[in-house]
Amino acid sequence: MSFRVDKDSLGDVKVPSEAFYGPFTVRASLQYTVTGEKAHPDLIHAYTMIKRSAALANMELNVLDKTIGSAIIKSCDEILENRLHDQFIIDAINSGAGTALNMNINEVVANRALEILGRIKGEYDVISPNDHVNMSQSSNDTFPTAMHVAIIVNILAMISALEGLIRSLERKAIEFKDAIKIGRTHLMDALPVTLGIEFGEYAYSLEIAKKKFYQAIDNLRYIGLGGTAVGTGVNSPKGFSQIAISHLSEISGLDLKPSPNIYYCLQSKFEVANCSSALRNLALELIKMANDLRLMASGPNAGFAEIVIPAVHAGSSIMPGKVNPSLAECLNMICFNIVGNDVSVALAAQAGQFELNVMLPGMTKNVLDSAKMLKNFLPTFAKNMVDGVVANWQTISSHVDKSPILVTLLNPYIGYLKAAEIYKESVKTGITVRQLVLSRGLMSKQDIDRVLSKDNLLGSRE
Repeated sequence: MSFRVDKDSLGDVKVPSEAFYGPFTVRASLQYTVTGEKAHPDLIHAYTMIKRSAALANMELNVLDKTIGSAIIKSCDEILENRLHDQFIIDAINSGAGTALNMNINEVVANRALEILGRIKGEYDVISPNDHVNMSQSSNDTFPTAMHVAIIVNILAMISALEGLIRSLERKAIEFKDAIKIGRTHLMDALPVTLGIEFGEYAYSLEIAKKKFYQAIDNLRYIGLGGTAVGTGVNSPKGFSQIAISHLSEISGLDLKPSPNIYYCLQSKFEVANCSSALRNLALELIKMANDLRLMASGPNAGFAEIVIPAVHAGSSIMPGKVNPSLAECLNMICFNIVGNDVSVALAAQAGQFELNVMLPGMTKNVLDSAKMLKNFLPTFAKNMVDGVVANWQTISSHVDKSPILVTLLNPYIGYLKAAEIYKESVKTGITVRQLVLSRGLMSKQDIDRVLSKDNLLGSRE
């Protein structure tokens, strides 16, 4: 490999000749060997859109030479076309405030812009990563802006996947509307519900979770680009923030707006933490749903066996024919990771001091990882798990008929204490409530048939 020698504020650095990154990136890449993962492509795109928007704003404000600015814009356009992505080599978790990634972007944009002008890489006296590409900016205002943009893009994609799961659950709620089964509280038999009620509740809870994401996105649209180092906008011309954000809003397709308080954008990560907590709360609902499905599918002989789940692969390497709720288990593991990611985001959100929260790369990775896992897996879970669930009508009907909890419906007719006696005897002997009540003459056959009819089992709500 051949090298060129680039110069930065710390001295000379050997850089691979063909690399578009420069000395800062080389130095940083030697320090931040953390996850083995590079920055999320959407974060790179978001950052590149910021550089493009800043160049346009600086040219409009006559602080950036048009020739240089045009080359920077062309360089950014190539990156947005997914070229040069192998040049962004900084680890996803890197320097405080994400300075290393910002400079990686600056150097790649600058060196490609130099080539566009017919110059050679490293001629930073012609186009400087700091003086030109980073003009009117700081890592401190660009990284928070980039993370907001990348998070919005990923949350919107995740919402689309979530909506697919909600539709699958709603279809099952309709399909199972007449599948009366024993309800359970404290994991013990309770009054009957239907499978349709349960699947409908899952869909409803996820719909509520979805609304929280739209609220979080609305808050993330307010950004602090133009605040530079501490929010005061030092080294950026008057009007830069509004113009740059207008260009960024246009190129990103997002309705981005200047924050009413730019200092808040640099210091507080409330909005990111809020989005992370929405992901966590969704994960908690998904965990509950997945666990319910696992329990309902347990069996086939020694479990609840209320539903039959599709076999997506063999369940065991040693027990032939076994079918496991593997997709529900995978969803659980994803959601456990999301809960852990939220803890990390929470710790990072409170860790800022004075004018800046520097824990941005870690927060960004955690939120984007959480959204990515759901975006990738929820369609699979909807199609290959939920859509294929079948009600075990014989089993659920048998559970209802045999359950002593049906005695609850007789309280208004025979009283609580007498009903408790019937319950205990049914549990002890295995004789159904219906048979015991009739044998003791506590109610007529006509009355007990009416009280324990399917129309009455579900109460006045149905």
